[in-house]
Amino acid sequence: MRGQEIVYNFLEDNGINYNYIEHPEAPTIEIAKQYARGEDVVLCKNLFFRNHKGNKHYLVIMNANYQMDIHDIEKRLGQGKLSFASPERMMKYLGVKPGSVSLFTLLNDTDSEVILFVDESLKNCKKVSFHPNDNTASLVITVQDMLKFIDLMKNKVEFLQLY
Repeated sequence: MRGQEIVYNFLEDNGINYNYIEHPEAPTIEIAKQYARGEDVVLCKNLFFRNHKGNKHYLVIMNANYQMDIHDIEKRLGQGKLSFASPERMMKYLGVKPGSVSLFTLLNDTDSEVILFVDESLKNCKKVSFHPNDNTASLVITVQDMLKFIDLMKNKVEFLQLY
């Protein structure tokens, strides 16, 4: 696993402030919600998919309070039939194990192969929370810093209304 240090170093080098919250392992949204702290903080759900052929990979980021089934996501993304990527693909493309995927795992996508889809409504939030390449901590950043981070990545990105 390409760990937390890469995230902290990148954020600090690029002037992105964060609030660090250490907690026990939180591999699911239900568990992570137990440790979410802070006023105006939206916990983000991060889903990693592959297309039917297995030659394209997608990271979908949305508000964790909203449920969406894979068929609805397929329709909204317009990328054809999707399935959740295997742990092996997750490690290959994002450098993390299941339960640790987040926006920050794009730092491990050195070839910028993963296509990022972000729910448009997150732009209306004040702060968002993500794991820093490991699910034993969470980082809270402003939405402006989330957008700055996305701009610094070389990945193709699309903002969509997901719910």
